Amino acid sequence: MLTRFLDQTTLDTATAPLAATLLRLTLGTAFLAHGLLKVLVFTPAGTVAFFESQGFPGITAYAVILAELAGGAALILGLHTRAVALALIPVLAGAALVHLPNGWVFSNPGGGWEFPVFWIAANAVQALLGDGAYALRSPLAGRTASAAAR
Repeated sequence: MLTRFLDQTTLDTATAPLAATLLRLTLGTAFLAHGLLKVLVFTPAGTVAFFESQGFPGITAYAVILAELAGGAALILGLHTRAVALALIPVLAGAALVHLPNGWVFSNPGGGWEFPVFWIAANAVQALLGDGAYALRSPLAGRTASAAAR
């Protein structure tokens, strides 16, 4: 068993769905937390002011809040996981650009860019893996798959 675990050429099909689920739940929780932080702590008005101070139109703050809250909830539930994970990458790319001048490490003043870039990679992995186990799949996805099988 240990040999199989250490064999890096084998994908363990028994645990891969659980790994995808763990990643999906972690990403979803982090997005939800960041969205709620913008609403409950920084407030929408404060978030708009920050976005404008970074050169973004204020309306993009609302789009990011919505993306983080809705995207986080969708990931947690396992709804359209691949599409949601991909759709959130531009939000993370914007965050990476904001933090780029602060340097690599996120503990730098103003936060570095390694965390948003890592998060981009994690979202790309989630998009490649799919829902994983324990996901609420869209009823439309089931129809599309069964129609394609005919």
